[in-house]
Amino acid sequence: MTYKNILVINLMHIGDLMLVTPVLRTLRANYPQARISLLADKKLADLVQYNHHIDECLLLDKKGKDDHLLSFARYIWNLRKKHFDLVINLHRNERASALAAFSGAKRIVGYSKPGFSWFFDVVLPNKKAVMHQIYSHFEVLTKAAGVTRIDDGGLEMWLPPGAEESAAKVWAANFAPDKKVVAFNIGASWKTKRWCDDYFAEAADRLLARGYGIAFFGGPMDTELVRTCIAKMKQSDHPAIKIFTGKVSLGELAAMLRRCVLFITTDSGPMHVGVAMHVPVVTMFGASPVPGFYPYDAKDVLIKTPEKCHPCGIHECPKTGEDYMGCMKHIPVDVVMKYADDLLAQYEDKVGKIPAVYGQYQCKVVEL
Repeated sequence: MTYKNILVINLMHIGDLMLVTPVLRTLRANYPQARISLLADKKLADLVQYNHHIDECLLLDKKGKDDHLLSFARYIWNLRKKHFDLVINLHRNERASALAAFSGAKRIVGYSKPGFSWFFDVVLPNKKAVMHQIYSHFEVLTKAAGVTRIDDGGLEMWLPPGAEESAAKVWAANFAPDKKVVAFNIGASWKTKRWCDDYFAEAADRLLARGYGIAFFGGPMDTELVRTCIAKMKQSDHPAIKIFTGKVSLGELAAMLRRCVLFITTDSGPMHVGVAMHVPVVTMFGASPVPGFYPYDAKDVLIKTPEKCHPCGIHECPKTGEDYMGCMKHIPVDVVMKYADDLLAQYEDKVGKIPAVYGQYQCKVVEL
């Protein structure tokens, strides 16, 4: 089947949106003459607005002007005017399902909430608990959209205009040209995804003692976490600690991560941005399902513990005492530093020059 006008919908968070980029590449490979549009959250525009595989990025202001019924209805009405042949919904919630269901497209496929699914031609389950989210998306393409060839180029991001120049100025103002810097992202959308802040503090102290700089990233919601973590460091006043948490755009974040020799991070949106920027990643997984969201690059390392409750998918750990947050407490700093050292030995002299290896996306999973 040939499509001339395709819309992909994903209104989720940073990481979820990054995991849609292989879908865009695959659609372009299968329908080179089609007009391909992506509908995303306005606040995440930096991640996808300049993606080379799409013709247009449509933005929904979820927390602003589009966050009431009349405005949302008007948005759907304008969407219908675009006369899409195919709509692919990759975000299973009410808002995304409604946008797809009432889009007026000739064919509507993907994930859907009950009720809206009556308007879909094909509804498939999101299998992120048992396979990588990207592979679940590919099943939507092959089983429901008629795609015959998968072109999986991994996670991709093109920087917005000015982001590289802005990041370069900020970097030069904080680090010497020859300084090797390790990025830290200690926040996550759920508490059960966060490694212990005193563990992060110890890891940062060890790296500072060896001459590395430390760059803290994350969003505005992470500022207090970072402040608490740094307060626990022995070298909390070290001049090579720089805090960019809540201070840079997503485009600047990507450009700055590309300047780092290593990224130590929770399962989070910035982790997936780091993957797209080809910075080596060490990540610690707690509540998240490893098969669905591991860093999508073979050089990266994911560490987890064999807790019976993993992956719980719960935002707040229900256990008490020694068992509370055991999935994170039982990942020692020594283990994280071992794999950090392995990656530093291999990649720290290749900053910004680590090539993507097509098809090599299964990271190393270390189960303690």
